[in-house]
Amino acid sequence: MKRAFVTGGSGFVGKELIAALVARGVEVRALARSEKAAIAVRGVGADPVRGDLSSQAAMAEGMDECDVVFHAAANVQEHGKLADHMRDTVDGTKTTLSAAQAAQVPKFVHVGTEAVLADGNPIVRADETVPYPAKPAGNYPIAKGLAERAVIAASTLAFETVSIRPRFIWGRGDTSLLPKLTEAVKKGRFGWVGGGHYLTSTCHVVNVAEGALLAAEKGKGGEIYFLTDGEPVDFREFLTKYLATQGVDASTSRNVPRWLASTTAALTSWMKEPPVTKTAIALVGGEVTVVDAKARRELGYVGKMTREAGLAEMTLVA
Repeated sequence: MKRAFVTGGSGFVGKELIAALVARGVEVRALARSEKAAIAVRGVGADPVRGDLSSQAAMAEGMDECDVVFHAAANVQEHGKLADHMRDTVDGTKTTLSAAQAAQVPKFVHVGTEAVLADGNPIVRADETVPYPAKPAGNYPIAKGLAERAVIAASTLAFETVSIRPRFIWGRGDTSLLPKLTEAVKKGRFGWVGGGHYLTSTCHVVNVAEGALLAAEKGKGGEIYFLTDGEPVDFREFLTKYLATQGVDASTSRNVPRWLASTTAALTSWMKEPPVTKTAIALVGGEVTVVDAKARRELGYVGKMTREAGLAEMTLVA
């Protein structure tokens, strides 16, 4: 791999991915829709390509002579209009695919999510054979599922497409989930659904980058790969330690019965910023565990950053 193109490069996963590529001597170009994004991707070693996910011509030009495209951009909001998710995530993915095909890029790696399986029921040790649900739990799972299907359907011998599915991405530099959780706990708006003692899989951002690079090198066209930190852990115990790295004590936060959380989500879904969403309940309000044996077997994925090391790193920074 000599040259790569990255979308979503100014985000949490994107910046880690760019840094990992640059560390391996890969020339990286990254889509940047604003000057702020351009500064961010340049700061981790990428050359910015100005445009957004609707800019097919700009992306195709930036992808010229690239060996692989890493598509990490998406609408990651739990709530919001389906039309916005469809435009950003589904249409954006299809446009990125078309640009890569026009530039004759041989490999396309999509950063997916376990959320494509979320329908409100527990996800228990799911592997890549589990089908998409008939009724996804919210607009984010709907859009990410449709985007992933478009990626897999586009795979050919000349244009191999692969999707990785990291579960619960965390680590130093988190600009999305951790700030929201921290603020919610500090303001007394956080609660443990059903007490919080159920299993969850996790995937440190360093391990996401490891899996993405391996997928680019060894992933089979048309295949999907789950990524995790290893065996599942107790959700409440892990999240308590995670928030503690930021000086936040969530151990005494209230317990919220699952039925009450679900009812609240249903009754407040019309709000611009509801207190809880059905997507959140589906993803962190019950067991969500996945199996990454396929990635370990076919890609040689290890998950080199342990939870202990990741938490220690964050504690030192805090």
